[in-house]
Amino acid sequence: MDMGTLRRKAGTAALVGFRVMPGPLKRAAVRVGAPSYTVGAVCVLEHEGHVLFLWQPHREGWSLPGGLLGKGEEPEDAVRREVAEEVGVDIDPGDPVFIRVDAVDQGIDVVFRVRLDRRPELTLATEARKAQWFTPEKLTDADRDTRGILELLAGQGRERREGRLLEG
Repeated sequence: MDMGTLRRKAGTAALVGFRVMPGPLKRAAVRVGAPSYTVGAVCVLEHEGHVLFLWQPHREGWSLPGGLLGKGEEPEDAVRREVAEEVGVDIDPGDPVFIRVDAVDQGIDVVFRVRLDRRPELTLATEARKAQWFTPEKLTDADRDTRGILELLAGQGRERREGRLLEG
């Protein structure tokens, strides 16, 4: 038997073994072998071309309202909770506009966009020290995550490139 066949058979045996493992053991095996990511929900609150940004002590620069999902929490619920906690505003987040994956910091952000017909009165929580409305182009001091989200948001209007089969 050649080495290629031997590798395939060993791989098949490992996959079958994984399939019959009890659920908790499977999850433990995946956690050991897979990278660990944190998942957050972020909200872009917009009014007349301006976006609400927060200044928070634990961030390096201006950031968007949002935070980490609690265990078992859905992104929609997390972003609603975070916006209420951070700025005292109750929102219906709608559907996510995109998901940002940051392989460097191993973070995933589920991003929501809420277009407002008026600027609500804000009540800052202990996390946010300042809140300000900027046009994204005028914002010079944003944290890394926020810059990444704004870049994706700016590219949303572009026509999407479809995938294709590569010959070779």
